[in-house]
Order: sequence, then C-alpha cells, then structure tokens
Amino acid sequence: MTNSEIEITADLIHDLLQEQHPDLAGLAIREVAGGWDNRQWRLGDELAVRMPRTERAPDLQRKECRWLPVLAPRLPLPVPNPVRIGEPSARFPKSWTIMTWVPGEPLDHASISRGDHAADTLAGFLRALHVEAPAEAPTSSDRGAHPKKCTDGFDYFMQAVAPGGVADVVRAVWDDAVAAPEWEGPPVWVHGDLHPANVVVADGTLSGVIDFGDMFAGDPAWDLAAAWVILPAGAASRFFDVYAHADEATVRRARGLAALKSLFLMLMGQNGDQGLPGGKPTWGPAGRAALDRVLRERLDLAHPFHLG
Repeated sequence: MTNSEIEITADLIHDLLQEQHPDLAGLAIREVAGGWDNRQWRLGDELAVRMPRTERAPDLQRKECRWLPVLAPRLPLPVPNPVRIGEPSARFPKSWTIMTWVPGEPLDHASISRGDHAADTLAGFLRALHVEAPAEAPTSSDRGAHPKKCTDGFDYFMQAVAPGGVADVVRAVWDDAVAAPEWEGPPVWVHGDLHPANVVVADGTLSGVIDFGDMFAGDPAWDLAAAWVILPAGAASRFFDVYAHADEATVRRARGLAALKSLFLMLMGQNGDQGLPGGKPTWGPAGRAALDRVLRERLDLAHPFHLG
C-alpha cells in the first residue's frame, strides 16, 4: 500500500489520534494548504499533524524528531518541535508526527515590509544555527555540496526556465560560485532548504522557520543564499554585516546558490501555472523576485558586506 492509495482526511487523522493519542483526539482538525513531502493539518491552536506524502518523508520526519529538540533551545526564532510520534498501523502504513505549530504566514503568501529587522533576525538565527555539528549529525546526498558539483542541476533549471535576456548574467554568477574556493571550516548545522515557503512572517518581518527535514552538517553557504532568496531588495548587505562570519569565498558560493534556488522556484511556479504535479504557482513570483535581487545586489567583496 502506498500513500497515494490512501485518502488523508480529517476523519482519518481523528481515528489515528483516537487510536494512538486519545488525549488529543478532541482537538479541532483543519487542513493547511501547501507542503511538499508532507501534508499538514492544524490540531487545535498549538499543534500540527504532519502526514508523509512522499517515500522519503518518514525518514525526514525521523531526522527532525531526532535533532530539532537538540537545536531548538538555542535558536532565537520559533521552529517546529516534535510532541508525539504516530506509529504505522492498519489505517496508515507509515509513521507520522505531531509537531508544535509555528504561527505566521508563509512568505510565498505574504511579504516582508521591515527589511532591516528581517535581515537582523535572519542573521541572528543563522549565527545561532551555524555552529559545528557533532560527528553523528546527518549529511545530505542531494544538497550541501560545492556548487561545482551541482552544475547539472543548474543547467537543467536554466534550460527549463529560459531566463531570456539575463541568461548570460545568471551564468556568470554561477560560474563565479563554481570558481570560488570550497568551505574550509568544520561542518556546521545547516537548515538546507531556506526559501519563501519555509519561513513564516508576522508584523512585516520573519517570525519563524519551518521544515527542517533537509537539515544537514556542511557548508553554511547553502543557508546564506537566503540573503537574496528570502530577504527583500536592499537587505543583503545588512544581513552579511550582522552575520559577520562569511568570508569572500562563502559569499560567492552563496550568491551562486541563490541563483540556483531562484531558478528552481521559478520552475516550480511554471509547473504550477501549467497544472503539473508538484507545481507551486506562488513560487514563481517569489523566484523571479529573488533572481532579480541576485543580479542587482552584487556585494562588493573588495569591501566586504557593502553593496557595490
């Protein structure tokens, strides 16, 4: 039996709760739109039920359950924390989780109006996250590598999105990242998937970070790309000033990875507009705006962390 053969409904979730966590079965259940590896349902006001929708989702949930309790206490923004684990059963054959709910609106459905505050907030969050990871921390098989090992993906996204008159400039940004030296520090904790659908905003600024399923130990440049992918125009310089730990090579890698992530968001938006499976219509505008910031806001690396 695969997940695709099971209709996940509020009634199913209620039955699963009644069987395994009856003390929570009386809470209101409301579906939340979105999600990639998991479908999510609000459970009361403070919890969420996450039901796996892809083959890799249960492993990602187990990773979050193992490591988020370790990371969350020292992070300055709310993040989901595991509360209960649902075991595979006759009703649903895979594990599932109950997490704390992070209030706010996902950025792909909202906007940041307090750019300086958001830059300071994101920089503080990543400074707290990017500490040396223990030897047993997870690694990543599909992200976290130096950009030079991701050229096939970049080429695929470039061809699929066809960014028109800016293609040469996008390629130049990527080539500069590929030419940058590798990360020489110890592997640090990395969220790994920072983009507008994985952060939430309230009162015009960042209020939480969600979906840590892809977290790994490695190069912080994968998260620092968020200076362009998440923050509004003009905020990248302030972000790197406050973060204060990125050398020239790391900034170059991060900018190239921001271009890669922008193209991916654009492709997912394009797929959504065409009604293709997995497409996300709201990601297209977010990706186009991010790519524009990548191309317009080149950091003057001769004078670190100030726009040239």
